[in-house]
Amino acid sequence: MTRKLFGTDGIRGTANTGPMTAETALKVGMAAGAQFIRGDHRHRVVIGKDTRLSGYLLEPALVAGFVSVGMDVILVGPVPTPAIAMLVQSLRADLGVMLSASHNPYQDNGIKLFGPDGYKLSDEIEIAIEARMDGDQSSDLAASDKLGRTWRLESARGRYNDYVKRTFPREHTLDGLKVVLDCANGAAYRVAPEVLWELGAEVVPIGVDPDGFNINKDCGSTDTDTLRSLTTVHGADLGIALDGDADRVLIVDEKGEMVDGDQILGLVARNWKDRNILKGGGVVATVMSNLGLERYVEGLGLNLHRTQVGDRYVVEYMRSQGYNLGGEQSGHIILGDYSTTGDGLIAALQVLSVVKKSGKPASEVCRPFEPLPQLLKNVRFAGVSPLEAVTVQDAIADAEAQLNGKGRLLVRPSGTEPLVRVMAEGEDDGLITQVVDGLISVIETEARA
Repeated sequence: MTRKLFGTDGIRGTANTGPMTAETALKVGMAAGAQFIRGDHRHRVVIGKDTRLSGYLLEPALVAGFVSVGMDVILVGPVPTPAIAMLVQSLRADLGVMLSASHNPYQDNGIKLFGPDGYKLSDEIEIAIEARMDGDQSSDLAASDKLGRTWRLESARGRYNDYVKRTFPREHTLDGLKVVLDCANGAAYRVAPEVLWELGAEVVPIGVDPDGFNINKDCGSTDTDTLRSLTTVHGADLGIALDGDADRVLIVDEKGEMVDGDQILGLVARNWKDRNILKGGGVVATVMSNLGLERYVEGLGLNLHRTQVGDRYVVEYMRSQGYNLGGEQSGHIILGDYSTTGDGLIAALQVLSVVKKSGKPASEVCRPFEPLPQLLKNVRFAGVSPLEAVTVQDAIADAEAQLNGKGRLLVRPSGTEPLVRVMAEGEDDGLITQVVDGLISVIETEARA
C-alpha cells in the first residue's frame, strides 16, 4: 500500500478544505491514538502548534479524537516542532503531534506525528493509521469510564529552553555577538529570543508578532530580504532565519549574504571532525544538496550519502548507519547527538559557537566551500501532476541529453505542496539556466492544459 494522506512531512493542505479539515483531524486523533494504545497504562499524547489561525480549528478536533479512544492529552500551545519531539520523550508520552505547515503561508496547516522515541513515524505506521481512518472507527471508541483527560502544560516552553541551552557548552557564552533573529511570526517567536539572550547575545528580534495570519509572510527562512537588510543596518555579526515551526534555519553573514543548509552542514562537519565527535565517517544529505558540498566533505576524508528529499529519510538513514550529522539544503539540520529531528535553534547555536570561537567574521567562517552553479525553479499545478505527460517526459530526456555528463538534473514533485520542482547543477552556469528554463516552459504549458 501507498500513503494517500501523508506526504514527506505529515498531512498538509489548505485549512478547512480537504484533507485539512476538522473531520480529518478527528479521525487522525482516533486512528493514531488507537494505533499507539498498547498495554494497560494511561496513555498520553503531547499536542503542540504554531501560530496559524487554523490551529484553533484543528487542535480541538484532534483532542476529541484522542480523548474518544481513551488517550490523555497534554496541550503545550505554540512551541517549535523539535520541542514536541523532545517533550514526548521527557513526559514519557506514547505519541506527539505538531500542528504546523512549516514554511507554508497561514492558509495551510499540517499534522506531524512523532512516536514515543521522539522520531517521526515510519511509512509503515502512517499506512496503518490511514487504514484505520478508512475503516469503521467505532470499534476503537473507549467506554464512558475510560475516556481520556486533557490538561495544559504551562512549563513546556521553559523545558525546551533549557533543553536547547544544554546543547551549548556551559563554559562558553555568546557575549559580544550581536544577532538579528527572524522567528517568522511562528512557533519560536518567544523561546528563540529568550535562549539567545540568556546565552549572552545581543538580540534584535523580528518576526515576533504573530497574529494568526502573518506566519512566514515576508519573513522567516522563505523570505530573508528584511533579515539581510537589518543585519547590515544594525551592524550585526550575523542573522538567523527560522521557519514557521523552527525546524529549519538559514544564516545571514555580516555582509547580508545568505548561508544555506549545505554550507551549515559543511561547517559543522569540519568542526565535529576536528573535535572527534563526528560519527559514521561522514554526512547524510539529500539529492538536492549541492555537488560542492559532496566534494568538500570528501576533501575532509569523509563521505556524503544522499537520500530522497525529506528530513525523515535523512534521519532514518542516520539511525540505521550510525551517523550523527545530516540535513537538507533548505536548512533542516539534524544533530543526532542532541535531537531526533531538525532543530533550527540548536543548529544556529552550533554555527554561533564556531563563529564566536574563531574570532573571525561570519563571512569568513560560514562558507567552507564554493557551491557549483545550481538553479531550482518550481511550477504550481492543479489536478493531475504534469509530470505524467509524455511531452514532459520527453523534455526531461532532452534536458538530460543536453547536460550529457556535464551536470546533474533532478525533477520531482513536492511532498508538501502541488508543485513540480526542477533543479540542475553543473560547471556551466549558462547551460544550467538554459536546461531549467526550457524544461520549466514545457511543464508550465502542460500544467495549463
